[in-house]
Amino acid sequence: MATEADAAAHGAETATGMPQLDPSTFANQIFWLAVALVAIYLILSRVALPRIASVLADRRGSIVNDLAAAEEFKLKAKDAEAAYEKALAEARVEAARIADAARAAIQADLDKAIAKADAEISARAAESEKAIAAINAGAADAVRSVAEEAAAAVVAAMGLTADKAAVDAAVAARLKG
Repeated sequence: MATEADAAAHGAETATGMPQLDPSTFANQIFWLAVALVAIYLILSRVALPRIASVLADRRGSIVNDLAAAEEFKLKAKDAEAAYEKALAEARVEAARIADAARAAIQADLDKAIAKADAEISARAAESEKAIAAINAGAADAVRSVAEEAAAAVVAAMGLTADKAAVDAAVAARLKG
């Protein structure tokens, strides 16, 4: 029988429904709801919200600082780029100057070598002209002596005697034109 009494008592509880919806406990529930809400409000307003606000302020400050640092780095990067461009332009000017100096030195060496070669060529040409003049003079003398001998031989072959002065004069006149 105890089980039937327990079941009847249990059935009575379930027949009334959920205890939260029982109108006889509304005043008590509303009181504890208000206490819980005030406690939550006090905890949030005194502890959690100030911490959250400080975290947000710290984040906002770090973001502002990071943006300021980024702007500063950007300006430094622009300055570094300008310095790099300036150094690059100076290096190009210096390289052009060095190249011009090298060209000038090479041209000076080339001019010296050309002048030396011209002097050697002039000296050899003068020597060659002297040698040619000597050869021409020797050839002219050889032609004159051969012509004189040939003229004397022709006159002798004709049975005449020619004097050397007359043969020399005839050969000289003929060689002149």
